[in-house]
Amino acid sequence: MKNKVLITGMSGLIGGLAARSLSDKYEISGIGRTAVEGWPYTVADIADFDAMRPAFDGADTVLHLAASRGNLPFDTHYSANVVGTYNVLEAARQAGVKRVILASSGAVVGGYEKDEPYRSLVSGDPSVTRPDDLEMITVDHQPRPRGDYAVTKLWSEAIGRAYSEAHDLSVICIRVGKVEIENVPLNARNAAVWCSHHDIVQMLRLSVAASESLRFDTFFAVSDNPLNYRDWSNAKDALGFTPRDSAAQHGFGVPQHVR
Repeated sequence: MKNKVLITGMSGLIGGLAARSLSDKYEISGIGRTAVEGWPYTVADIADFDAMRPAFDGADTVLHLAASRGNLPFDTHYSANVVGTYNVLEAARQAGVKRVILASSGAVVGGYEKDEPYRSLVSGDPSVTRPDDLEMITVDHQPRPRGDYAVTKLWSEAIGRAYSEAHDLSVICIRVGKVEIENVPLNARNAAVWCSHHDIVQMLRLSVAASESLRFDTFFAVSDNPLNYRDWSNAKDALGFTPRDSAAQHGFGVPQHVR
């Protein structure tokens, strides 16, 4: 029998990509506030524990992709990203789920973009190249969230860590880069932290299939962009993640003299 993967937020861009990609190997179901045709699906708000809890029964792995993002009130972000994440992890624990993969955000280190040389990398200046001696920002660097959304995503990582420590539950946190509907970077800043459809799906597939011995870890998910400053090397070491795509394929981060 195929392992069962429950996806929260399947109606979103990454949720849809994940469902279609994983369905060749796994039995997929979904949960969210908006129904998605063609899949076993529970319509429920993850902030409502009693309504969402039954969807977790029988699942082996949960991809938690549902989230609140953008310029919204703090209470909205808190309800979806903190309460919702707690509910997902508690429901997973009660249902005997083996692994929860949490979609965090690279925004938790966005504050580094205020400082050089990172500020220049996201400035859009066509003369800028990545310094050979650049200190890449790793998952071990001090977080620097710049807004309510990033703060709640950082809290969600902490909740995941607590559950992995206290319970027999593998938790993987993925700090997702900028994934666009059009699958191209929309501007120079986003091009530095862009993640293609192929590369985010690769990260999710590898996380689902990772060894049971991986109990907790955090990874950046970005493509191999010329001006990237987020270090994905630990994902390569732990999962075999190697980005295929690059913002350079779309003209971003390529020095003027070599265009």
